[in-house]
Amino acid sequence: MALFFGLLAIAGCGPDTKPTNAKLEKAIDAYYESRNECLFPTGLKFPYEVSPGSDAKEEKKRMDAMTDAGLLKRQDAPAIHVENYTLTPLGERVAPRFCYGHRVVKSIDSFTPPAKQNGFVESNVSYHYTMMDVPVWAKTDAMEAAFPKMANSISDNAGDQIVLATVGAGWQVPE
Repeated sequence: MALFFGLLAIAGCGPDTKPTNAKLEKAIDAYYESRNECLFPTGLKFPYEVSPGSDAKEEKKRMDAMTDAGLLKRQDAPAIHVENYTLTPLGERVAPRFCYGHRVVKSIDSFTPPAKQNGFVESNVSYHYTMMDVPVWAKTDAMEAAFPKMANSISDNAGDQIVLATVGAGWQVPE
């Protein structure tokens, strides 16, 4: 009889894997706490050249916005039709990826019922977030126009979806 109550007590103390807004928010915040959002996921090498071509107009717009924000200096080389961009002291501190903050969940909007997928119990979560630690250079009109993904991320209405999974030890982003 003592063994039965011991097993019952252990079973009652197991991890609660039922999804709640608080548990899902905690899992998403933990995931993004050390993952900054960046303009360039793989980074740029400097000096950076923009040559004439089909993508040059959009690329030049981005580089000029970064120049106006104080991250880059532009040096024209008209003889070879190339514009060179080099880092300013501010740019050196944030290059090569130019990160602009990390997400903190503002609200969990919805989640799917947990279902077994890929050997885990998973749920698709829709949420809204606030970007934390956004530098001043990211908040200029020119930067927001040149980098619409960043502009959306730092807006007051940023939202996204993410898959969370559990194997009995709490919710987390599967990697």
